[in-house]
Amino acid sequence: MFELLFCSLLTILPDFLIRRFVQGKRIGHEITLYSVWYELRYGIVLCLMLTVALITLIFYYHPTATSAVSSFRTVPILPEGSGRVVETYVPRELEVEVKAGDPIFRLDSTRQEADVVTAEQQVAETRGELALAQSELAVVTAQVEQAQASLKQAQDELDTRQELFQRNANVVSERDIEKLQNTVDARSGGLRAAQANQELVETKINVSLPAKLKSAEARLNEAQVELAKMTVYAGVDGTVSQFILRKGDIVNPFMRPAGVLIPADAQRERIIAGFGQIEAQVLKEGMVAEAFCGAVPFTIIPLVVTEVQTQIASGQVNAGGQLVDTSQSVKPATITTMLEPLYEDGLEELPPGAICIVNAYTSNHDRLTSGEPLGTGEFIFLHAVDTVGLVHAMLLRLQALLFPIQTLVLTGH
Repeated sequence: MFELLFCSLLTILPDFLIRRFVQGKRIGHEITLYSVWYELRYGIVLCLMLTVALITLIFYYHPTATSAVSSFRTVPILPEGSGRVVETYVPRELEVEVKAGDPIFRLDSTRQEADVVTAEQQVAETRGELALAQSELAVVTAQVEQAQASLKQAQDELDTRQELFQRNANVVSERDIEKLQNTVDARSGGLRAAQANQELVETKINVSLPAKLKSAEARLNEAQVELAKMTVYAGVDGTVSQFILRKGDIVNPFMRPAGVLIPADAQRERIIAGFGQIEAQVLKEGMVAEAFCGAVPFTIIPLVVTEVQTQIASGQVNAGGQLVDTSQSVKPATITTMLEPLYEDGLEELPPGAICIVNAYTSNHDRLTSGEPLGTGEFIFLHAVDTVGLVHAMLLRLQALLFPIQTLVLTGH
């Protein structure tokens, strides 16, 4: 309507003025209700053509997204395993502020506690075996020393008898020397056996039992980790919303989450808008935009386009048991666009999840002032494109003014 009124000032009004003051035709005489078309046909036709061209120019180069939402990220509150709730730490309120590391709820941990006790007993048992091995080492060390002393005694006696035999063969018989030699050999074997037993105990102390102790401690740590998993903590600062979990409920990470955690740093950051596919060549990163949201009436929020998704959702193909049929994509998908506030804390008053209307504006100012050689027609066209953006901005502000009336009065609230 605004475009039609504006175009009529440039077409129908001049045509009427010429008919009235140049040709002398009067309203109610030559210009009547039935002769308006014939008398003002040039102005009416030009008005319609100019209106269509203006509307096309405005909505193409300054696109509008009616499906825009103030997005925010949510984190499902889930345990790593299923179980029955035995205790909750969050009050039964609609929203509860939590800090990172705050407990939220605890599952039944009877089995995990038993595993921890078993692992602790295994650690204690291994440490006992290590202490026992130390005592065994003291015993075998003493046995080695005893075997060494016995071998030395037998060797000394053998050396003495051999020396006497060499001086006087009649004093010592060969049979005695052979007996002593056998005794030395036997005690030498006993010493080697004692030394081997000592090495075995040392290996047990230095290698086997420490490895067994580390394994037991690892099992204890694993059991303690599993026990700690039974208590679910907040991973980030945020808000626990609609927490309805109660003692005795069954929580399953695949079927039933315990609630939703909204991170504090994931709110009031951006708006996601869906523009029509016809504006695919117009939408660019860095475009200035404006948003009107019903949650903050009479307010226009300055934005800037930060990301434009190059893929369109309607064309995605998932692996499945059916062939792709393009006729199933009846409704054309939109071009997903990310917009962030132009000024700091621009979305501070906007509730997360609010529905908005977004206008994006094409700007050719940099091109016009860059010194690039432009033809006269192109120069005028680029100026016209930037100028008609004002019309779209006025329409957005008019919507913001009329929204409370349309919502509270005209819709029957």
